Amino acid sequence: MIKFPEGFYFGSATSSTQSEGAHTDDLKGKDIWDIWYEEEPYKFFDGIGPQDTSTFYKNYKSDIQLLKKVGHNSFRTSISWSRLFPQGFGKINEDAVKFYRNVFEELKRNDIEPFVNLFHFDMPYELQKIGGWENRKVVDYYREYAKKCFELFGDIVKRWFTFNEPIVHVECGYLLCYHYPCKVDPKAAVQVAYHTALASAFAIKEYHELNQGGKIGIVLNLTPAYPRSQNEADVKASNIAELFANKSFLDPAIKGEYDQELIDIIKKHNLMPEYTQEDLSIIKNNTVDFLGINYYQPVRVCAKAHLPNPEAPFMPDYYYDHYVMPGRRMNPYRGWEIYPKGIYDIAINIKNNYGNIEWMITENGMGVENEERFRKDGMIHDDYRIDFYKEHLTWLHKGIEEGSNCIGYHVWTFIDCWSWINAYKNRYGLIELDLETQERRIKKSGQWFKELSEKGGF
Repeated sequence: MIKFPEGFYFGSATSSTQSEGAHTDDLKGKDIWDIWYEEEPYKFFDGIGPQDTSTFYKNYKSDIQLLKKVGHNSFRTSISWSRLFPQGFGKINEDAVKFYRNVFEELKRNDIEPFVNLFHFDMPYELQKIGGWENRKVVDYYREYAKKCFELFGDIVKRWFTFNEPIVHVECGYLLCYHYPCKVDPKAAVQVAYHTALASAFAIKEYHELNQGGKIGIVLNLTPAYPRSQNEADVKASNIAELFANKSFLDPAIKGEYDQELIDIIKKHNLMPEYTQEDLSIIKNNTVDFLGINYYQPVRVCAKAHLPNPEAPFMPDYYYDHYVMPGRRMNPYRGWEIYPKGIYDIAINIKNNYGNIEWMITENGMGVENEERFRKDGMIHDDYRIDFYKEHLTWLHKGIEEGSNCIGYHVWTFIDCWSWINAYKNRYGLIELDLETQERRIKKSGQWFKELSEKGGF
């Protein structure tokens, strides 16, 4: 039997935007997802927007009972910045204060440890209008928001995260057009990344100054970069991919500084952000207590086959080509490679190169289309999801056995959720959601997860 350490956190993750429902009875302000859906609903799969979520806002009590039924001793969600501060700053929404306090208290009453994230791709629209993360003022608004969250809920919540997957709102919002504001502007992307790292450090500073007896970290989606071969040019390509995809946030979060090679590349392309020495000292002196890691897939790269176009806007793949490895295992519904050993490589990297900091898997999961095909006797038999978890947990366990300081494993997600522009195209949940009736039904993977948690392994 593969057995995990005593007190290991087993649970799942979601976000406010993906679970609460946008249009509720309180005074929530609009965020960029609400506005983008209003402006371009056709970009969202089947035209389903953020108003059509799993209604956690209204059903949190019964949903928390379902969390218990599928074996959770912990649960990660996020606070909606625009629900708490409809303008992004200033007047607070007291309905939101009551809602979040009720949720966190209900979790604790049911022996489920809340892990609470402050920002999950959901910039308040009023702040996006002044530039969002491009604007240094927004860093200060975020700092005020974070401090208020700690003051309001820090007596209950003892595990905080500043950001979820910050590289995503950088790449998808400012290079690849998958997130609002859909810009292709590498200079803005670098500024956004820098301001995000600074905002995270300020939140950590505020939290530590309050001495609430908990821990604060950041959630990063790490995609280990593997070279096509051990040829020098391929290895160099993978090192540069690693700089952009992983070390760009990992290094400032844990080490308080940026890798010099990354700085040199940014300078070479005239993309350096506006910064001050005072702000750099904030990043230097306010690093994370622990780390959350989302792992879904690796990235495979090779040396470029052709010279890049010098007139094109800079992209990280100026320095490498993506490599399609023959025979790789794929999740065809998401277009992602399935490579369980990547979770072990992450564990060893954190152990060897990042001071063996305390960390946990904060997301790992598999989205599949048309799961109704697998219904038998009223239940979805998602054995493919159970196998996916087992393989990743086996490699994670190996990393822990070799000394990596991992404290938990959270899957994505507990109930089938709305997933940004993919909406409900793929389902990820331990629990099935009927969109028409909002009925919840536990899947086979949910039953298996309960056994995993109760036994502490499999």
